Order: sequence, then structure tokens, then C-alpha cells
Amino acid sequence: MRQPRVVAGEGLPSRVTIYEVGPRDGLQNEGATVPTAVKTEFITRLADAGLSVVEATSFVHPKWVPQLADAAELLDGLVRKPGVRYPVLVPNERGLDRALEAGVDEVAIFGSATETFARRNLNRTIAESFEMFAPVAARALEAGVKVRGYLSMCFGDPWEGDVDIEQVASVGARLLELGCFELSLGDTIGTGTPGHVTKMLDAFARRGIGADRLAVHFHDTYGQALSNTVAALRWGVRVVDASAGGLGGCPYAQSATGNLATEDLVWLLHGLGIDTGIDLDALVATSVWMSQHLGRPSPSRVVQALAGA
Repeated sequence: MRQPRVVAGEGLPSRVTIYEVGPRDGLQNEGATVPTAVKTEFITRLADAGLSVVEATSFVHPKWVPQLADAAELLDGLVRKPGVRYPVLVPNERGLDRALEAGVDEVAIFGSATETFARRNLNRTIAESFEMFAPVAARALEAGVKVRGYLSMCFGDPWEGDVDIEQVASVGARLLELGCFELSLGDTIGTGTPGHVTKMLDAFARRGIGADRLAVHFHDTYGQALSNTVAALRWGVRVVDASAGGLGGCPYAQSATGNLATEDLVWLLHGLGIDTGIDLDALVATSVWMSQHLGRPSPSRVVQALAGA
């Protein structure tokens, strides 16, 4: 059985956009250097499998994320498929300079909902991080480049514990006010549950921020990523971040396991009758190919099931 039986669910969107983060978030903390040519082919395979958004890389300083030190070289050698978006992450104005030099048309900035993680990840308070983000967003928008916002530690922080929902909504609203077209809410350590997801989204709605401005980014540390996704979909969210093969974690939060696997998400969505535009077999083949380059099997349940079928 290579496709789920379709039993459409009520109150769900007819189509969902999967924001593929494997080449960036998935590979960023790999110990062994992945050759640029392999990364480029990975991105190309993902686009050919039907992903309409593939986050390609990050222009962070090589000292902090050496795995992505080849960002400019990668983009220079990437043949972009028409209709596919290839955003990149930029941490500051220097990162934006490099991204603009590379000719990108969409960038993302990465904030924190908690003070502790802001200091550990950005070496700044939340307030100081906004002082850094503001010129990045302004200059990007002035150059005609779209800006997406990521917000981490929305559902729990390994140092601070529970995170106040209103605090998350307040910080997230500030990111959107900088001009971000979309805000991705990250469950960085995977502790969220469906009710928590709904309450979080309700807090944004009270600030006039609807589903058209929000995306979700779940980690599967406690096995809740798919159930949390369904909760978000029922609320109206139509953009879900995922990583091919379940690659990734967070280099600054050691309790964070891999991202929600794109294949597991696609199986869920297709089973609910939700269109993604993705060829699941081609996607699985891509993750099997990448796992061979990484020297370990994919943690994705769907990859494991279909690759062995």
C-alpha cells in the first residue's frame, strides 16, 4: 500500500502548502559536512517531487553554522524551477547583504518568544533582537524581497519551562508589524499538544491576526507533531513547515529532536483528502537517497514503511 485511503475530514482546508525546511533547518547541525553538490541535488529533487517552497540555506556566519558556509556557492549553482520559492534565512544585515548579492527574492528572520533562548541563540535580549531585525526587514522590503518570520520556543522552553501564551502572541505580533508576510510558530522542543495549539492561535486572533498570516512548525519529540498539525488545520492554518525525512533539530536546544517529517505530513494530508501537489513516492525516494549520503536511515515512519515495501 503506497498511498493512504482518502477519507475527507470536515472543517479542513482543501489545499495545504508545505514549507520544506530540510535543506536548511534539517541539515544545519549535521556533524559531517554535506557536499554542496549533494545539497543542490537535494533541493532540486524536492522541487521535482512537487514541493512549492524549499528553504535553501542560511546566510548565518560560518563560525556558528559551518554546515551552511557554502550558501552563496549553493545558490549560484542552483537551477531554480519555475513556480518554486527558494527562501533563505538571514540573521542580520550582513546576512541580508549576502542574500541580496545572491539574488534571492524571499528571506526569513528568526526570533525567540523567550528571553533565555534569545540570548543563547542571538546573544541578545528580545528587545535587542528587534533592533537587529528592524533594518533587515525594512531593507529587504525596500529591495522588493519578501520577509517571513520564525518564532521559536512558542510552546515551551528547556530553560524557562512553560511559555506564557500571551507573551508568544505579543512577540509574534511585533514580528508581523516589521512587515513579515507570514509568521511561523515553532514548537522547538516538541512539547505542544492540540489544545495548546488552539489556545495559541486564539491568542493571535484576539490581536486581529488570522490564519492567512500564520504557519506552524512542529517538532516530534513527544510524538505530537501530526495531532498538533490537525488542530492547526481545523483552526484554519494552511501552511505547515516540515523537513524531508524528518531531518533536523535545533543546535541551540539539545532537547529538540527532528522536525515533523514531510512524508508523514503528506500521508496525513492526502488521507484527509487535502491537496499538496506532492508526489509521495518521489519524495520518499529523495529522502532515501539523502539518508544514504548521511549514512543513517530516515526517522520518518512513512519513509521506513514505503522504502521497505
